Formats: sequence, C-alpha cells, structure tokens
Amino acid sequence: MKKDKWIFWIATGIIVLFDGVMPALSFQSEMAKEGIRHLGYPDYFGVILTVFKVLGALALIIPAIPKRMKEWAYAGFAIDFISAFVSISVVDGIHGPTFFPIVFLGLLALSYGYWNKINKLSGDIL
Repeated sequence: MKKDKWIFWIATGIIVLFDGVMPALSFQSEMAKEGIRHLGYPDYFGVILTVFKVLGALALIIPAIPKRMKEWAYAGFAIDFISAFVSISVVDGIHGPTFFPIVFLGLLALSYGYWNKINKLSGDIL
C-alpha cells in the first residue's frame, strides 16, 4: 500500500508541477503567448486553459475534493494532453517534442490507475 501511494503521489506531483504550477507562473510570458498563437489559437485561449489547468491540478491534490470532481479533472487533463499532441502534430509535424504530451498522458494514466487502486484497497479519498 505504501509503495502504491508513493507511485501515485510522484506521478500526480509531476502532472501538477508541469501542467498546473508552471502554466500559472508563465502564462503571461511572451513565449507562452507565442506558443498559443503559433498553434493558431486566440490569445484568450491561453488564459482559459491556464485557469482550468490550475483548477484541475488543485482537484487532483486536495484530498477533500469529491471523487466525481477528481474524475472530471483526470478527464480534462487527458483531453488537454491529447489535444496538445494533435495540435502540435498538425502544425509542426511529427518529431521528438511532439510526443511530450503523450508522455504526460502516460503519467496521468499511472496516477489515475494508482488513485483507483488505493481507493479500492483502503477506501481513502486522495
């Protein structure tokens, strides 16, 4: 059980840091704005995306959040990573950095799998 919780928290922590904290700290940078523009999205989309990423990250790490809300957060991050992969692939083609969102999708799946496993074994709400 302890190993399962470690795996869950490490995978979830990486997701939260890279897709919750970093966007919150850098979404107004010129580099972030240019990244959104480069993919063909309007500037306001970056702000909307950042707000939902931060809310999703909070939902994943706050224990008191209801299970249903955590499920929605996991679904939202999955849609985010798949959409990022598709957007980058269409605009820039398939190359090394294109698969970065897929790596995070794998970490998200690991987090989700262990979250479910821990909840089934102990009834804990993580």
